[in-house]
Amino acid sequence: MNVATGGKGTRVLLNAAVYTALFLAGAVQGLIGSFEYSRLAPFGAIGFCVLLLATCLLGAWALRSISGAVWPAIGWIATSFILSMPVASGSVIITNTTAGTWYLYGGTVSSLAGIALSFFASGARGARTRPR
Repeated sequence: MNVATGGKGTRVLLNAAVYTALFLAGAVQGLIGSFEYSRLAPFGAIGFCVLLLATCLLGAWALRSISGAVWPAIGWIATSFILSMPVASGSVIITNTTAGTWYLYGGTVSSLAGIALSFFASGARGARTRPR
């Protein structure tokens, strides 16, 4: 593999690495949260939702792009909703309790809020940087 430094190939690889890292950050939050959401119920679930919102906002801020908020949200949603499905043996990881409801719905709302807030922030940033 011959990748020249400073070339277009390096930029593509760096972008792919950053987006993969954001996706994996959301997926790891979903994995850990799916098993630990019931700690100090429902405050543990709310804490994981706030952490997801912060991850989405910080990702969007760091990349100066909405996609910085989208990738952690996709990772969290994919992991959490896959782990919330029942398996053939009948066991469920995320139960239908107050904490489980707060975790799933709150996390979904947090990820959508992170995307929406980053969208509005990027629009405001774009409005300030346009030349007259």
